Amino acid sequence: MKRFLFSAVALTTLAAPAFAADMPPRTYTKAPVYTPPQAIYNWTGFYLGGHLGGAFAGNNSLEGNNGRFLGGVQGGFDYQFAPNWVLGIEAQYSWMDRNTTNFGFPGAAVVTSTGANQLGSVTGRLGYTWGPALLYAKGGYAWRDGNNLGVSVAGAPTGFTTSGNTKDGYTVGAGLEYMFAPNWSAKAEYQYYNFGNTTFTAGPAPVVGSRFNSDEHTVKVGVNYRFGWGGPAASKY
Repeated sequence: MKRFLFSAVALTTLAAPAFAADMPPRTYTKAPVYTPPQAIYNWTGFYLGGHLGGAFAGNNSLEGNNGRFLGGVQGGFDYQFAPNWVLGIEAQYSWMDRNTTNFGFPGAAVVTSTGANQLGSVTGRLGYTWGPALLYAKGGYAWRDGNNLGVSVAGAPTGFTTSGNTKDGYTVGAGLEYMFAPNWSAKAEYQYYNFGNTTFTAGPAPVVGSRFNSDEHTVKVGVNYRFGWGGPAASKY
């Protein structure tokens, strides 16, 4: 019995190396390379902010062509969908320097115009976003505080009437907004305001029938604070 057990142990010892030689080599698996998660930017939410810039009247305007300082506030709501489009609504108010312009006519008639110094708008916004950037267009209702007009002949005030010179109009514009920090974004935009035309329908002969444009071109830069949902969100990874 001892001889049998000894023989079995010896046989096992001799066979083990041969069995190991017949085993396939172990497959080496390389460790995966770590990729940091990417931030997911979400424009959905409410925002408030302020802006600075300049306002310039168009050609043949009762406000002249001098540029004026502009500053104001804005607020709104954006909704991001599908997945790179952003739809929103924005209300904006701007204050401007008030300027006075004189227009001379044959026959010594002078039109004195004191320009509007307040602009407001309520617009829809549609934009396309990639990462932290948002390119958008906007358009909607516009409001101003109106022009103060005066007519004189040889220095004497003269009665007159006008059509147009309204406080209500429309506005369109476009801009680029960039989310530079969580809940903070900066923007630059151009906005055009149109309030129709102002026509003198009665008054001194040289003035009657004269028509002037009532529009504004504005360029603004601003900053928005975005509540709650705005800013870079945590990655899904």
